[in-house]
Amino acid sequence: MEQTLTRYGLTNRGVTLHQDRGSPMIAQSFLDLMADVGVVCSHGRPRVSNDNPFSESQFKTLKTQPDFPGRFDSPESARLWAVDYFCWYNHEHHHSGLAGFTPAQVYTGNYQAVSQVRQATLDRYYKDHPERFCQGKPKAALPPEAVHINPITSEALEGETSTAVNFPTLPAARKALERTNKC
Repeated sequence: MEQTLTRYGLTNRGVTLHQDRGSPMIAQSFLDLMADVGVVCSHGRPRVSNDNPFSESQFKTLKTQPDFPGRFDSPESARLWAVDYFCWYNHEHHHSGLAGFTPAQVYTGNYQAVSQVRQATLDRYYKDHPERFCQGKPKAALPPEAVHINPITSEALEGETSTAVNFPTLPAARKALERTNKC
């Protein structure tokens, strides 16, 4: 995690890792490690399997790939398949939730250049055939500026109010952050 935060320039940026409540994810040693590198751990609600729609959507995409084997012969075969899959998922798969852009385009900011090409194409077609656009001049869609997992607006934890899950949702995670003075 520390390497990932450094690689992507996310150190000291208030990164939140949202996960389920599986035993590895709620283990005190894991929570302490995440707190040490400045990562806030939030967790899904108990017994709610679809509390992270982004992960669930990615899992569905993964499992419905035509070449997904269902079972792997070894950890190495799983890793090899996953490398190809995530390369495709991040660089070639156009996501409807990202307005038809790839995650790589959004992450790097290249979506802006692609959007300008899309807008120029829409402008040209609108100029040539305005009758096809009953709602007026079309505008190229852009990805959302921000996305929140399970936003809440009521009193959440011990009197706190939040508009997004960006806080430790387990007492153990909160204590780990308090220990490192990050909360």
